[in-house]
Amino acid sequence: MLLLAVDTATPAVTVALHDGESVLAESNQVDARRHGELLLPSVDKVLAEAGVKLEAVTGIVVGVGPGPYTGLRVGLVTASTFASVLGVPVHGLCTLDGLAYAAGAAGIEGPFTVATDARRKEVYWARYEDPRTRVGEPAVDRPADIAERVAGLPAVGQGAQLYPEVFTDARAPEHQSAAALAGLAVERLAAGAEFLPPTPLYLRRPDAQVPKNYKVVTPQ
Repeated sequence: MLLLAVDTATPAVTVALHDGESVLAESNQVDARRHGELLLPSVDKVLAEAGVKLEAVTGIVVGVGPGPYTGLRVGLVTASTFASVLGVPVHGLCTLDGLAYAAGAAGIEGPFTVATDARRKEVYWARYEDPRTRVGEPAVDRPADIAERVAGLPAVGQGAQLYPEVFTDARAPEHQSAAALAGLAVERLAAGAEFLPPTPLYLRRPDAQVPKNYKVVTPQ
């Protein structure tokens, strides 16, 4: 087993290579506006550090969000392209689940909340009973609207750091880690669990939309 994991659903551009037992190499950069520029060089760096050729990869793991439209698509398109070229499966995982798994590695047992920045003064969030067990589906809300539901719970993710008046017990990790995502995928593969398709989990419409009343100009 040799899994290449990527996630660009958050400001973190994160890549890791996992052999089924441990992480061989990883790269983590935080830059919300440069996903497209940073991802492929990060993949090259991780493969070089591990001394592995891309052709040796046996599976791709990708965070499917929730996340903002543009950044999220960078990772998903890249993962699907790699999988197609290599003829290997691509395993989709909820980005929040990866953060929850990383929280467990950091010592949080549960229950707790994961919250990432959804922009527009909102967060993508979910509650967890433990690092491997999510309660319900991910959602997007204004922090004030969920204050009672997350009150008193530890919280991880950048969203928790941005709104300390709601997430009063914000803890590390703040950003997503492909290494954690890969570790979670290894466990799920061993258990025969199902994965998500490599399609984006937006939870809301993208910022850029076609105008409703645009003028159509046709040649005479």
